Amino acid sequence: MLPFEPMSTAPQPMTSHPLVQERCVHRDLYTDAALFEQERQRFFARAWLFAGHGSQIPAPGDYLTLDLSGQPLLLVRNLLGDIQAFFNRCAHKGAQLYTLPHGHAGKMMRCPYHAWSYRLDGRPLTVPLKDGYAGTGLDSGPSGQGLTPLPGLQVYRDFVFVRLSAQGMGFADYFGDALKAIDNMVERSPEGRLEVAGGVLRNTIACNWKMYLENINDAVHPVSSHESASAAAREVWKGQGSAEPMPMAVEQILPFANGYDYFDHMGARIHPQGHSLLGVNFSIHSAYAVPSDYQAALEARWGVERTQEVLQRSPQNAVLYPSIALKGSPLSMRVIRPLAVDRTLVEAWSFRAVGAPDLLLQRAMTYNRLVFSPMSVVAHDDVHLFESIQQGLQAMGNPWVSLHRNYQATESAQTIADTNSANEWLMRNQYRAWARAMQQPLASEGP
Repeated sequence: MLPFEPMSTAPQPMTSHPLVQERCVHRDLYTDAALFEQERQRFFARAWLFAGHGSQIPAPGDYLTLDLSGQPLLLVRNLLGDIQAFFNRCAHKGAQLYTLPHGHAGKMMRCPYHAWSYRLDGRPLTVPLKDGYAGTGLDSGPSGQGLTPLPGLQVYRDFVFVRLSAQGMGFADYFGDALKAIDNMVERSPEGRLEVAGGVLRNTIACNWKMYLENINDAVHPVSSHESASAAAREVWKGQGSAEPMPMAVEQILPFANGYDYFDHMGARIHPQGHSLLGVNFSIHSAYAVPSDYQAALEARWGVERTQEVLQRSPQNAVLYPSIALKGSPLSMRVIRPLAVDRTLVEAWSFRAVGAPDLLLQRAMTYNRLVFSPMSVVAHDDVHLFESIQQGLQAMGNPWVSLHRNYQATESAQTIADTNSANEWLMRNQYRAWARAMQQPLASEGP
């Protein structure tokens, strides 16, 4: 990591972290491999990270495996129907119990190495040659206690979040009102349930994870970065009459052709812990048609007032920092999984709103293919720029990345606030949360 290099007119740091200042951050945040390893311990381990969705493991014995911040994890639904989360390693020699992305364990889990077996709640069940362990102290030691559960697990409306460390904030305090973004998605179902559907698109990008999350909150770049995609949509639709039905792909891409004023007036909301909402007034998704029978079904379940609130709120992006970004309409979610200082896996998920028209799922899948697929007409713009930034930050000279736009000295004292959507406050808010977390001592370091 490079030493702190003060700017010639630099303000005092907004935190005690030398790489984060009020209006800029140091390039080391994106490029330093040693800092990335610190992030895994100090930041990701103590944050609440998205792990999976309940619809992926609907029956007792169903399981998911995943890697979060370098930790192999196992989600399994137990015999009572509850979801549990464990570190995916046998208590014996450390072999992973399962290596497939998902599957069904049956009524118990068994290690493929020495056949140690466990109940679905993680408790030990049987070991081969049991008599050989008599009097050895196995039962009273950690290897005899079964699978190790994660310190933090919370299922919120079927969205499964975990915390890897025993240190960290409680779930409700960490997310607060930002969870309303999930409510908005779930309540687009007349039955109050979502299902993962249509597959998950995955794209590994040669850039730091922070670049992707910044871009999700960047309402300025579409005008220039996606000019070619919006120009293509205009050309396709040129000369069509207003009575002509607009193809879904055109409907979803054409709004990218709006100018700076449109994107700046969408509005944004700052939440604590780096969470945010882009598009509180309107967004590129606001004009989607709502079938009348679908709206009636929602009103029957949620009431007229709540239905109007749900349907009229179609944010551009809702960030539950640092792992997911949600779009209530279309029912789409991006999951950000940092792999290395210069490598990030981005997943695009589609949801089916149970009891809703198939049109909603079609919109989600179409949007993901158009905008987030590695071969899409939009994502290739962003990927090229992210990887260009990762390389450009290696350049000698100015080591600082500007976050000056619309800065006001009073903003750091505010926890929840509305602002214009081009304000880089949304990004500064992320880095304030990052800096606070990185400065908290680890348990091994004492208070």
